Amino acid sequence: MTGQSPNDPARSNAALAVIPARFGSTRFPGKPLADKTGKPLIQHVVEQVYKARRVGRVIVATDDQRIFQTVEKFGGQVRMTRTDHPNGTSRIAEVLAQLEGESAPQDLPAIVVNVQGDEPEIEPGVIDELVAGLEAHPQAPMATLAADFTADENPADPNIVKLVVNQRGEAMYFSRSLIPFDRDRKGAAALKHPGLYAYRRQFLPHYVQLPATPLEQAEQLEQLRALEHGFAIAVVKTIVRHHGIDTPEQYEEFVGRWIKNQP
Repeated sequence: MTGQSPNDPARSNAALAVIPARFGSTRFPGKPLADKTGKPLIQHVVEQVYKARRVGRVIVATDDQRIFQTVEKFGGQVRMTRTDHPNGTSRIAEVLAQLEGESAPQDLPAIVVNVQGDEPEIEPGVIDELVAGLEAHPQAPMATLAADFTADENPADPNIVKLVVNQRGEAMYFSRSLIPFDRDRKGAAALKHPGLYAYRRQFLPHYVQLPATPLEQAEQLEQLRALEHGFAIAVVKTIVRHHGIDTPEQYEEFVGRWIKNQP
C-alpha cells in the first residue's frame, strides 16, 4: 500500500483517522469493495487520508469479514466491530476502546478524525484544516466542516446536509432542510456540511453514553445529539471540491476521472 507509514516518528503525536466501512448500502451494496480502478474503493480512501500531514495512523472500522480481509490484503490497518452500531461515531468509539485496552493513554493521540469510507477524492489538506480547527477551539469537544455549495449541487437536496454557524464559529443547527430561510433575500447563503468530524479522544466514550435525542432521530443526523446535550461543535469553513460516492453512477464517474489522471 502506498502512503505514509503509521510508524513515522514525525507523526507520532498526529491525529488518528478512523474510516467506518459497511458492506450494506441501499443504493450501492458492496461499495467499499468496488475495484474497477484496480484498487478497492476503500483503499483509495485510506491512501488519500495518509497524505494528510496531521494524520499519523489510519484504521478502517468494519463489521464485514469481506472488507476486513480486503483491507488486510492491501496492507491497511483494520478493526472488526459490532454489527449493531447506530452511527459511525459509535463504531469509532468501539475502535478507540480496543486501542485503549492495548495501549497506555499517553500513547494515543488526543484527536480522532472520522472520515467517510466513500470519499476516495477527499483532499488531505481539508483533513489538516479540520484537525487544526479543533486544536484552535479548546472549548469544543468536536469539530466539523462547512463549505459553499458547488455549481452542480442543489441546496434543497435533502441528501446534502446544511448547517448554520454562530458568531463564535460554532454550529447552531444541522438540517436536511434548506436553512437558513432567507425571507427578505438579503444574501444569507446556505452552507453545506461535508461529513467529516474530529473529536477529542476523551469525548468519544462520553458521546456514546448520551441518550439519543429527538432532533437527532427526526433528521437522522448523529451530530445533533451533541448539540442537543449542550456540547459545542467548532466549525471550520473551507473549500470542499470532492464528492462522496453514493451510487454506482457516481462511482463510474470517479473511475473515469481516476483513469484520466493516470500518467
